[in-house]
Amino acid sequence: MKALIVSDSHGATEELQLLRQRYEGIVDVMLHCGDSELPEDHPALQGFQVVNGNRDLYGSTFQEEYLNEIKGTTIYMVHGHWHGIKYSFKKVANRAKELNATIVCFGHSHVREAAMVDQVLCINPGSFRFPKRYLEKSYVILTCDEHTNIVRFYDEKHKEINKFEISK
Repeated sequence: MKALIVSDSHGATEELQLLRQRYEGIVDVMLHCGDSELPEDHPALQGFQVVNGNRDLYGSTFQEEYLNEIKGTTIYMVHGHWHGIKYSFKKVANRAKELNATIVCFGHSHVREAAMVDQVLCINPGSFRFPKRYLEKSYVILTCDEHTNIVRFYDEKHKEINKFEISK
C-alpha cells in the first residue's frame, strides 16, 4: 500500500494540484489531514480524501474522521485539534486502536514527525504551507508491505528530507 499524505495547506491550490499530478496512479490513496481552507468542490482537492480542520471554512461538510482499509492496512485520519496532538499522540493513538487502525494520520501542529505509540504508527506530514520547527514545507509518502512501514518526508521540491522505518 502506498499513500500520499499532506496537511495544513492553508489555501494552497497549485501545490496540491501538482502533488496530485505527480502521484496520481502511483499511490493507492491521497490523504489531506485538514486545514485546506478550500471548499469541498475545489479542483485542487479532487482525488484527495479530506477531513475537516480547525481553520476550514465555516459550514464545511468535510468529515471529522476518515477510516479506510487499503490493501490490508487500516488507516485512520483526523486533523488532531480535538486530540491534543501538540502535547501527546496518546489520545489519537487510542482512538485509532478503538477503530482497529494500525496507522493514524493527522496535522494541526504543522510539525512533521512520525512515531510508534502503543503499536499505532502516528504520522504528521507537517505543513505544506506554513511549517513549524523545521524550515521545509513537507508531505509524506507512506509505503506499507507485510514486513515494514516506511514514512518518507519530502519537501516542496520533492527532495527526501528524512525517513522513519518500522518493522511490523
